[in-house]
Amino acid sequence: MSLQKLKARLLATKDPQDLIDDIDRNEHRLTKHLGARDLVTFGVGATIGSGIFALTGTAAAGQAVLGQDLLSTPLINFVIGSSLGRDGAGPAIVLSFVIAAIACGFAALCYAELAAMIPVSGSAYTFAYASLGEIVAWVIGWDLILEYAVGNVAVAVSWSDHFLHFVHGAFGWRLPLWLTTDTATALSRKASFIDHPALRDLYGSLDLPSIGGHVLAVNVPAFAIVALVTWILIIGIKESAMANTFFVVIKVAVVVFFIVYGFGLVKPQNWVPFAPSGLVGIMGGAAIVFFSFIGFDAVSSCAEETRNPQKDMPIGMIGSLIVCTLLYVLVSLVLTGILPYRQYANDAAPVATAMAVGGAPWAHVLVAFGALAGMTSVLLVFQLGQPRIFMAMARDGLLPAFFGRLHPRYKTPFIPTILTGLFVGLASLTIDIGQAAELTNIGTLAAFMIVCAGVIFLRKQKPDVVRPFMCPLVPLVPIAGIISCLVLMLSLPIVTWIRFFVWMGLGVAVYIAWGLWRTKKGEL
Repeated sequence: MSLQKLKARLLATKDPQDLIDDIDRNEHRLTKHLGARDLVTFGVGATIGSGIFALTGTAAAGQAVLGQDLLSTPLINFVIGSSLGRDGAGPAIVLSFVIAAIACGFAALCYAELAAMIPVSGSAYTFAYASLGEIVAWVIGWDLILEYAVGNVAVAVSWSDHFLHFVHGAFGWRLPLWLTTDTATALSRKASFIDHPALRDLYGSLDLPSIGGHVLAVNVPAFAIVALVTWILIIGIKESAMANTFFVVIKVAVVVFFIVYGFGLVKPQNWVPFAPSGLVGIMGGAAIVFFSFIGFDAVSSCAEETRNPQKDMPIGMIGSLIVCTLLYVLVSLVLTGILPYRQYANDAAPVATAMAVGGAPWAHVLVAFGALAGMTSVLLVFQLGQPRIFMAMARDGLLPAFFGRLHPRYKTPFIPTILTGLFVGLASLTIDIGQAAELTNIGTLAAFMIVCAGVIFLRKQKPDVVRPFMCPLVPLVPIAGIISCLVLMLSLPIVTWIRFFVWMGLGVAVYIAWGLWRTKKGEL
């Protein structure tokens, strides 16, 4: 194998029209069931979830890191010499959401152009293959596992916490601590119950069993919801869309209720000081709440199942982003107005907490139920997106062929759906939300940057390809997207960067061992 042939293989691209033609010729075609309304609800379903219901509190309150080295500090804080930990944004979390939305907006315009031009399953993986070459496509396909699969671990863990709030408030049920969270979180919560009696009341037993001298705790509700969502997705895309629409209607109604009802509980003095940590706190908050926006790009993975993708994909992606941003700003403003922002530190359910402390019991139960609906729809859409990326990679020979097989009855990629469900379900038994969210964010930001770069490259390489939707002001908008995503990445802890590079290095090793020799682009 010569160096020249290896270089040609790594940089090989697929023509956009060939990608579309391959689908028309492929016996494993997905059924076209989705319209613009379905895509908007998918986008809202994937976007409004654990980000707004769980991470808003920690983004506003910050996170104190004591006795740890600089590997635990945000990179921007390290560069400018700020203190250890992550400074809270305070009520200025509103601005953090706006900044994160702007970064996503640039990326959404780029996604919309590519999704309308190449209406094929695979999301950023497919777009990278068409513009930047096979090795970049593999890297981004591997990277998207962080967004969809690891992201769903964080969502499932958050779902479990809200499930405890709901069943306790609605039925008075109390589940044992060791069956409702991972070991590290169980030990942390048991130690902090003296300061949080309301949290203590959620559990029927604080005893933690041990095996061989090691304490054991597992998150059974998180595993159970992942199993249920996986079963729904195997049944079919039409049924999944119906279930998602049901959950989206519920959670949007509850979010609007929280805004209207919670506004009456606001104490303006809680908004002072508005930005206690200045720009550092705002940017650190933006890097965290970015998790709240990562769902909108999952819409692009449904392009192949959309009846009119050239028209509906841009509507679905950009429309869902606008709706979610407006709701996020209002929720965060009300949330920090009900209680002082520092009271949300280390709180995995700040919206439910705000209602438990300041609202009526029935309002607390209603909001907890809405949060459950919100996170269930996020799980549904993310679990839908990941198998379709695996399927696209299998079609190109970069993964084993069984990843691309469809169920003989339901016509869904059932094998990667089951494998993804097993990975997410088992991981959610033992992993805490913080590490999963940070790793998800850096992976998603990297994917956004590659999509933005892909628009620039395709405009130069394929200027004559029909573009039903065109990103405005190219290359300025894609460059702005790359820069804004990079700034948010630099606001994440250095330890997250280390984990990210280790994960990507593992991906390159898998490509060399499998994909490089089995790709359908030809022989080396």
